[in-house]
Amino acid sequence: METLVLSTGYEPVARVSWQRAINLLFLGKVEVVEEYEDRLVRSVTFAVKMPSVIRFLRAVRNRKRAIKFSRENVYARDHGRCQYCNARVSRQDATYDHVVPRAQGGHTTWENVVICCFSCNQRKGGRTPPQAGMSLLSTPVKPKRPRARPKPRRRHTQPHRATSPRQQRRAHRGHERTGEAGPGLH
Repeated sequence: METLVLSTGYEPVARVSWQRAINLLFLGKVEVVEEYEDRLVRSVTFAVKMPSVIRFLRAVRNRKRAIKFSRENVYARDHGRCQYCNARVSRQDATYDHVVPRAQGGHTTWENVVICCFSCNQRKGGRTPPQAGMSLLSTPVKPKRPRARPKPRRRHTQPHRATSPRQQRRAHRGHERTGEAGPGLH
């Protein structure tokens, strides 16, 4: 059984399980607007009618989740490219570079960290890009929303081959209908 959740202005917000509705009720966050007449939730000491519609007592803000600062997310923001020479860098070979080095008061934030290749990181050392005679390709900023992760590439280019005798029979039956020889059976 599901329970309809309303905002403080009686607008539909979500549907939740009756267990979640009871939990919100006991936390004092909602009030019951309607109940199922024929359904009871029983405990050892009391019984409560199962809520069919509940309403929040306070306005709920739609909080957007901040993007977590991590190597993976910095790599994604920089599109896997060195921010000094624009070379493609694998995740394993990518290095974290502080634009303003920590030794000079730089912090580990979205606005001060970029991905770069090992050789550019070594060349820059503990200096700022202007001190090292280098320039950034783009200004590092905090991303506004998560990027969709790319689909993983398929490693195998050959079609899947049936391995067990049962799978081979099934594959062969499928190819009998088309008139082709089944995989592994010629």
